[in-house]
Amino acid sequence: MNGGFPSWGRYPDFPQQGLAANWRQDLAQQLDQLAGQHGSTLAYGNGRSYGDNCLAASSQIIAMQGLDRFMHVDWNAGTLTAEAGVTLAQILAVAIPKGWFLPVTPGTQFATLGGAIANDVHGKNHHVRGTFGRHVPQFGLVREQQYLTCSAEQNSELYRATIGGLGLTGIIAWAQLQLIPITSSQINGTMERFGNLSEFFALSAELDQQHEYSVAWVDCLAKGANSGRGVFFVGDHAPYGSLETGTGKKLNVPTTPPVSLINNLSLRAFNQAYWHRHPAARTATRSSYEPFFYPLDKILNWNRIYGHRGFQQYQCVIPDAQAHAAVPELLRAIADSGQGSFLAVLKRCGEITSPGLMSFPMPGTSLALDFPNKPTLAPLLDRLDAVVREAGGRLYPAKDAHMSGSDFRAAYPQWEQLERLRAPSLLSRFWKRVTE
Repeated sequence: MNGGFPSWGRYPDFPQQGLAANWRQDLAQQLDQLAGQHGSTLAYGNGRSYGDNCLAASSQIIAMQGLDRFMHVDWNAGTLTAEAGVTLAQILAVAIPKGWFLPVTPGTQFATLGGAIANDVHGKNHHVRGTFGRHVPQFGLVREQQYLTCSAEQNSELYRATIGGLGLTGIIAWAQLQLIPITSSQINGTMERFGNLSEFFALSAELDQQHEYSVAWVDCLAKGANSGRGVFFVGDHAPYGSLETGTGKKLNVPTTPPVSLINNLSLRAFNQAYWHRHPAARTATRSSYEPFFYPLDKILNWNRIYGHRGFQQYQCVIPDAQAHAAVPELLRAIADSGQGSFLAVLKRCGEITSPGLMSFPMPGTSLALDFPNKPTLAPLLDRLDAVVREAGGRLYPAKDAHMSGSDFRAAYPQWEQLERLRAPSLLSRFWKRVTE
């Protein structure tokens, strides 16, 4: 049974106790209080990290949802300053009617501003705008009895280490975000079915640079001639239309079933139907921003469908030089195992570097999918890890619950610099697992 403040994957299961943060000026005292009583603590946003990087090593967290105020907005320049507990959905609710949008967004709008910085999230437009951290000019950081303003010019070392720093350099109290202008909240898109990975790479090479957003769904269970088949999506903010915010009704998974509802039979049926229902020919589309960016957000508590054991998300990035060989090998291993996800995401990351010290993306191809947590999963993850390791790729700490310390340290040699800058009072189960 999962306790309070779990990760989104609900694995590993370490119930946490939360001390609510309601005022920025109290953060230093709360940090000292919990660290003094329990040795360490960790800021906890909205729990959208999948693995154990949002779980405090001490199981004592500072709950940041109460710090959700907007501090200053300049609608002429599109700059917004808010407390770290504000969610991306809250930002969109005020920004879209004014003609502004998030510069970068992950696959959920329920992540917090602080969490987006700490994990240096990326999205469907990484090839155009890079990671979230590139659009954060400054933020406030609370360390032991210190309230610091960090930017590229001020406390620059901490600025770089905090972007993608997994919440370990201090507690992000507030942040300034540069938005991008839009004239409509609608997305004009194009979709096209592809039959294998060679076709995916050809579509990516043709369409990525023509569009702001690019992503593909891939059938992770397809084998043989169908291996690597999927549906390619590109899109742009429409030049005409209304500036409506999301109003679509949400479904809810009210309880956690005793076993996972995701199994080999349900996955194969879904993947077959999903692939066939999309047109083979290139087709123009138009939709609201929510179904384009956040298809799973319409189902509240969708993580419960994996049962009490939870699930693990696996997200890796493979360098360009190795992607054409390694990605097919990853998909073969997944298909052979019969384990996988109804939402397997394939996309290319661009060459824009992040200001963050330990940002995940690199020029290459990213694959992300969910696995029900069960005993047969460990051998598959070992096999996938071996492919990623040999290809010189890496896994995404925000999604990880199993990565070995040796793989992490090899993929992120900057970890030693982050450790030197880590606030002694902050420690996650992830960091303890991969650095000791």
